[in-house]
Amino acid sequence: MVETTDGGPQDGAAEVLDRPLPDGVRRKVVRIVADGFGGLTVAELPAQLRQYARFTPTRRAKFAGNAMAAALETDPLFRRRIGEKLRESQPELTGALDSGSPPPAADPLDVAAAAYVLRPPGWVKLVTAAGEEAERADAERADEETRAELERLRAELDRAREHTRSETERLRAELDAAKKETDSLHRKLRSALADVKRGEAALRKLRGEMEAVRAEGQAQVSAAESETRRVKARLGESEAALEGARRAAREGRSVEDMRVRLLLDTVLDAAQGLRRELALPPVSVRPAETVDAVEPGRMTPKDIAARALSEDDPAVLDQLLALPQAHLVVDGYNVTKTGYPQMPLEKQRLRLLGQLAQLAAQTGAEVTCVFDGAELAAPVLLAPPRGVRVLFSKPGVTADELIRQLVRAEPPGRPVIVVSTDREVADGVARAGARPVASAVLLKRLS
Repeated sequence: MVETTDGGPQDGAAEVLDRPLPDGVRRKVVRIVADGFGGLTVAELPAQLRQYARFTPTRRAKFAGNAMAAALETDPLFRRRIGEKLRESQPELTGALDSGSPPPAADPLDVAAAAYVLRPPGWVKLVTAAGEEAERADAERADEETRAELERLRAELDRAREHTRSETERLRAELDAAKKETDSLHRKLRSALADVKRGEAALRKLRGEMEAVRAEGQAQVSAAESETRRVKARLGESEAALEGARRAAREGRSVEDMRVRLLLDTVLDAAQGLRRELALPPVSVRPAETVDAVEPGRMTPKDIAARALSEDDPAVLDQLLALPQAHLVVDGYNVTKTGYPQMPLEKQRLRLLGQLAQLAAQTGAEVTCVFDGAELAAPVLLAPPRGVRVLFSKPGVTADELIRQLVRAEPPGRPVIVVSTDREVADGVARAGARPVASAVLLKRLS
């Protein structure tokens, strides 16, 4: 729309464009500003455009297009300076616009862009007409492109149809061939399945026969192994019986002699001890010795009564060990776990055996210490202390049973003292003729 006063046309600067600047015209305007930009000094440029003063026209159009379009629209002085540069570069076009008759052969977009910069009277119509012409040209170009694209798509569609037709025929032929091949394969497969079933039946029959043969063989092997074990057992029993008979014939005499000799020594030592205890006079009796009187050093009934001790008194153990040929049998773990159970088993054994060695040296008695072999995780490497016999029970035999065997091995009449808190052990050895003593009594004596 063109604004006028007094009914006549005025300067084109008063005209206002009532629609957005067409894109083609805007690009041409930005190009004109970018080209005329370089002919101005920095002082002649608007403040927002001075940072682009050293840019090339192409870079200005790319990076400062919006800023230049805004400055051209809002800054009349900058627009006038750009217009002057445009007049210098395109005098024919600008002269034609000033005369009001733009050249017919000129590009409408160039005419509209120059009119937008110079703002001659009627520039709005020129810009509008150029925009319409550009839209019309774009529409025609789009129609041409659409028609060309449509033709191309039709040609591609025809080619696709032809290709589809030929591909369909090829696939139909391949399908027929595949069906024939599938039928042939089905027949072969049925024949193969029949062969497999016959083979499986034969295999099952062979497996059954093999299992029967294997079971019969295993039964025969088991019977043979059983017979072999039975024969070996009988042979072992015969060899053991023969060896036992030989050993009995060879050692029986010496064992009995040893038991009799040990019993004789025990009786002799007991007689000598009894003589000392009773203070018996010499065999030859003197007449003066028949007189009833108290001699110095002889024990009276009152003195004998004073010698009575309690069962928990360690002196009882000393009196028992003072008997002739006394044999002290110690239930090792029963004593150590009563006295010092918090210590490891190895240290328990070493401590007890060391104390028993001292006791054996003091009393001269035979000392045997028995340990339960089931408590061992590995063989014991132990050097028994002097004067102490150390025994471990065999697998399947407890220390209690080993102690009973030791007591039964002694000849009747020999003093045997068994140290154990186990009531079953104490009762068993007491019935066998041994003297049981509590573990606490031995611990008191050792401490």
